[in-house]
Amino acid sequence: MIMDVNEIKEYLPHRYPFLLVDRVTEMKLGESIVAYKNITVNEPYFLGHFPEHPIFPGVLIIEAMAQAAGVLGFKTVNKLPKDGHLYYFVGSEKTRFKRPVVPGDRLTLEARVLREKRGIWVFACRSHVDGETVCETEITCAEKKV
Repeated sequence: MIMDVNEIKEYLPHRYPFLLVDRVTEMKLGESIVAYKNITVNEPYFLGHFPEHPIFPGVLIIEAMAQAAGVLGFKTVNKLPKDGHLYYFVGSEKTRFKRPVVPGDRLTLEARVLREKRGIWVFACRSHVDGETVCETEITCAEKKV
């Protein structure tokens, strides 16, 4: 299953500059997702992080993985933000950063469902650039009707 940015926007309420998933390349409903974010030098975060040595902020790496996990959750239960459903990012644990992400990198985002119970999802997430691990974490999301 492949999703382009237009279909991703149906499943995520985020918009530029905070939509951090450009494409989904693999998905097994209820199990896992692989997506990516292209990191470009003209993104607004680099104006201040850091102008002379741009590094993609770690919190945005975690957010990108949470967004990929959100797409997997929404697709699995067949719900959409436009119908009043949201996933709130409620926590991360066991987070470790291994290397910086810089303009020109393609940040691959992976999320695997560890468990789901009554709208609380826990995902094992990993991001990498060219196969080299950038960050690993467990992300918890809560499904909410708004």
